[in-house]
Amino acid sequence: RFYPGMGRLSENSVVSIKNKSFSVTAEVDVPAVGIDGVIIAQGGRFGGWAVYAKDGLLKFVYNVLGIEEFIATSDSAVPEGTHQVRAEFAYDGGGLGKGGDVKLHYDARSVGTGSVPMTQAMVFSMDETTDIGHDSGTPVSADYTANTSKFTGKIHWVQLDVGVDDNDLLITPEERLRIAMARQ
Repeated sequence: RFYPGMGRLSENSVVSIKNKSFSVTAEVDVPAVGIDGVIIAQGGRFGGWAVYAKDGLLKFVYNVLGIEEFIATSDSAVPEGTHQVRAEFAYDGGGLGKGGDVKLHYDARSVGTGSVPMTQAMVFSMDETTDIGHDSGTPVSADYTANTSKFTGKIHWVQLDVGVDDNDLLITPEERLRIAMARQ
């Protein structure tokens, strides 16, 4: 569980979401003018993920190596008041760096879906970190900048939960080769 103001948390000090299902739930206050900005971001321009709002809409982005961004967007703005917003990522499994499906929720209501065809299997960055309420390094998404990433509502808490569906017990020779090539 994270709280407002936490930031610059190294990748190794945060539960790893790589190669597994996970969910991010945050309790936020939304003012009458709506919300914008980052709720939680991990990584940066060359790989990472974030849950944020833009023009009042909840978004989840997964950035693969700075080459491609996969964004799921809610179909309606987060209403004024206190709400729990949630992004769920259901990992496809069957190896490293596979994709998955995204579902977005306000309280218990489903408000959007998306697909992430591939993920980053190992490390997001050596120098980017996890931030709550803003993105202090290079931005995970082109949708915002470090200057515009400050969340405009109020964050009470953010919780990151990982699934137990670890499908990577056996790594094939092809997976080992792919990992070795990626590390070069």
